[in-house]
Amino acid sequence: MKKLHKQIPTARVAVFAGAAALMALAPTTRADSSVDDLLNKLEQKGILTEQEAQQLKSENDQESAAQFNKALNSKFHIPGWIKDYSLYGDFRGRFDDRTTPNPAQEDNIRLRYRLRVGLTVDMKDNLELGFRLGSSDPNANGYGGSPLSNNTTLQANATKKFIYVDEAYGRWTPINDGSWTVAATMGKMPNDYPFQVTPMVLDPDYTPEGGAVESAYKLNDDNSLLLNAAGFVLAYSGSSGENMSFLYGAQALWNAKWSHGLSSSLGVAAFDIVNRGLLTTGAAGAGNTGNAVDAGGAPIYNMNPIVLDASLTDTLDSFPVYPGKFPIKLWGEYIVNPGAPGSGGMTAGQPNGNQGYEVGLTFGAAKKKGTWDIGYRYESLDANAWWAQVVNDDNLAYNAGFKGGTNIKGHLVTADYALSDALVFSFTCYVNSMIGNTNPGGSSSSAIHAMADLMWKF
Repeated sequence: MKKLHKQIPTARVAVFAGAAALMALAPTTRADSSVDDLLNKLEQKGILTEQEAQQLKSENDQESAAQFNKALNSKFHIPGWIKDYSLYGDFRGRFDDRTTPNPAQEDNIRLRYRLRVGLTVDMKDNLELGFRLGSSDPNANGYGGSPLSNNTTLQANATKKFIYVDEAYGRWTPINDGSWTVAATMGKMPNDYPFQVTPMVLDPDYTPEGGAVESAYKLNDDNSLLLNAAGFVLAYSGSSGENMSFLYGAQALWNAKWSHGLSSSLGVAAFDIVNRGLLTTGAAGAGNTGNAVDAGGAPIYNMNPIVLDASLTDTLDSFPVYPGKFPIKLWGEYIVNPGAPGSGGMTAGQPNGNQGYEVGLTFGAAKKKGTWDIGYRYESLDANAWWAQVVNDDNLAYNAGFKGGTNIKGHLVTADYALSDALVFSFTCYVNSMIGNTNPGGSSSSAIHAMADLMWKF
């Protein structure tokens, strides 16, 4: 045990040290838990004060981490340029129910799971390497798992399931002087590198492939500006000439703190898809629908939208039946695509419309044991406001089957509760319909997509 900065009475230390020595005979993972339990008992009996117990717990956590790293280094040679590494992951079990009043479709219930395991390595010279493996059902195009989902459906008599490379990237931060931060990333990167947008623009499970540059300038303690840009590969044909399709984007964000607990964010982004004719259903399809497309499934219209984002967060010091500080967040997002007609409705059997928006409100944040959140948002996304194959695939309506994508409007209700620091229960319910109804005879396009989850994380 490391020497404490504060002197604790000798008798108390002796009691703790003797018991901790016995616990050390147990396996490491059990010993750590037992030491914490012992400290709690000593605090309850008045042998240790609350501050002394917390100090000893902190020292025990630090020493356990040091012992783990030492043991790992003795088994595996760790190069001297590696500063730190972090193993993380989660497992989610899901009950998934999709229903519609359309008589052509029966209700659909699925049991699914999601597994993700990753490693982040922090190195000298401001270098970072990361990778993550994730579960997924195979995509119909045969190139791997779905780009918009890590869900695996329980089916086919317990057949062995698939694991894919979900992230694989390198990151270099050449500038980080307290005012300016500039970082470059290449590979298959996390969803929030570098754009901060809602699922109306990029599905939360979409991990783009390409390169990105992020920069941030700290104006003062309360204000910062972010300037981000990226180029992502969408499709590769293997032929000569224009054999690759790209998504280019740039975003500017202003983050501000206005007073105790009150903060805001305001952003504008522009995107452009190049060589959209390569984005056929077989080459880049993710199962979503909604765009006006040609015979091969590629979008007819240019995809070069402008996106506006705004949010306001007020963090209260306390709130009934909620432990700790309580955040309330109001946000909105608007998208318009100048490359497509904005009249709405149908033209030659193809849906029109080039705008979209969403507004939402969330109370709380389910992060630690006993915390919770509830939220609501309304979204309307025209058919050609954006490329359907990268937007939220859970936000679905009925269109000759349950389909996510564009040309959809409706409601979302969410609720989460942290049963422990590592286990969260979630409920999600979408209630949607199509904006331009292409179902035969104008029959119902409405659908309800309800999901109940339990997620373990480490």
